Amino acid sequence: QVQLVESGGGTVQPGGSQILSCQASGSSFTSYIMGWYRQTPGKERERVAQISTEDGLYYLDSVKGRFTISRDNAKNTAYLQMRDLKPEDTAVYYCNVYFFQHFWGQGTQVTVSS
Repeated sequence: QVQLVESGGGTVQPGGSQILSCQASGSSFTSYIMGWYRQTPGKERERVAQISTEDGLYYLDSVKGRFTISRDNAKNTAYLQMRDLKPEDTAVYYCNVYFFQHFWGQGTQVTVSS
């Protein structure tokens, strides 16, 4: 069982920036595929960004050039740096680990509003 603790989130104005953090439990962090997903009411959860064990990257088209995912293996932590935020980025953001199965964080609300 992998437990995830997210931090960050809140309300930011359009054009602003935020950083989300996700600390994972366990001693196999270097083997975890880390990802961030988001969900808005009435819509399916979508994958926003992912970083593999060899630092391979995936980004949702709409966030390319604005979001950056990274990992610090020494701290068992993954990050999602978000800049130039838009109202359509408003969602609950979930940290995800894939390690033989999916594990999810509790979710953190990001609201982009003036």
